[in-house]
Amino acid sequence: MAESNLAADIKRNLKTELIGKKIIAYLSLSSTNDIAKRQAKKGSREGTVVVAEEQTAGRGRLKRAWLSPKGSIALSIILHPTPDQLPSLIMVASLAVARCIEEVSGLETQIKWPNDVLVKGKKVCGILIESDVRGSAVDYAVIGIGINVNLKPADFPEIAATATSLSNELGGELSLPEVIRCLLVEVENLYLAVPEGDIVFREWRDRLVMLGKEVELISGKAKYKGVAETVASDGSLLLRQPDGQLMKIVAGDVSLRQ
Repeated sequence: MAESNLAADIKRNLKTELIGKKIIAYLSLSSTNDIAKRQAKKGSREGTVVVAEEQTAGRGRLKRAWLSPKGSIALSIILHPTPDQLPSLIMVASLAVARCIEEVSGLETQIKWPNDVLVKGKKVCGILIESDVRGSAVDYAVIGIGINVNLKPADFPEIAATATSLSNELGGELSLPEVIRCLLVEVENLYLAVPEGDIVFREWRDRLVMLGKEVELISGKAKYKGVAETVASDGSLLLRQPDGQLMKIVAGDVSLRQ
C-alpha cells in the first residue's frame, strides 16, 4: 500500500483540534474502513483519519458496493464515542457532508433517511459507520465517508441514473484537499456538539427529504408502505402504516412512492 502526499496537503491550514491531527494517506486501498478499524484496534488516537486517493472495494450500507475511483473522496475517521453518542454518528456524518458541500460548492443538499446525501435528488455521498461494542462500552467507532467530487457519472453506467457528483453539477473540478479540510472541520464541530443536547438531531431531522411523504421501505426481507411521519432521537424512522399503526424502523432503505 503506497503512501500518498495527500495527508500533507490536507493538514495545510486544517483548523481542527481533534479530527485529522493524525492522517494516514494512501494512493490506493481496498477499504479505508478496514484500515481504520485495524488502526483503532492498535490504539490509534481518536480523530485519526485514513484516506485513499482510490478505493477498490468500498462498502456502503446494507452490504452494497461503493464506487470510489480517483477524483472521489474516500476516508474514514476513528472515534471513541460513549454508547449514548453512538446513534448520533449517522447524523454527525451526513450533516457534516451536507454542510461541507454547501460551503465549498454552493449546491443545495438534502438527506435521505438515514444518511444518504443528495444533490438535485441524486446521491452524491455514501456513509458507513462500523463500531466495536463490548458490553456497555464502545471500544471504537469508524465513520466511513465517500463523496463523489470530481467524477463523471456517465462514465459509470451502474450509477449514472441514480448518482451525481459535485463537478458534474458545477461544470468544473474542485480541490480535494479543500473539500476534505472543510469536511473534517464540520465533523469535529458536530461531534463535539452531540453531548450538548439535541442540536445535531434537530438539524438532521429538518433536512430529511422524506418526512411527511408516502414512502416504500425495505427493512431486511420485509417491505412496508406508509407515511414517513417523523424520526426518533436515536435516528429510527417512525412510519405511519395504512392501518394507522405507527411502526419504528431502525434500519432500512426508503424511497418515495411514485
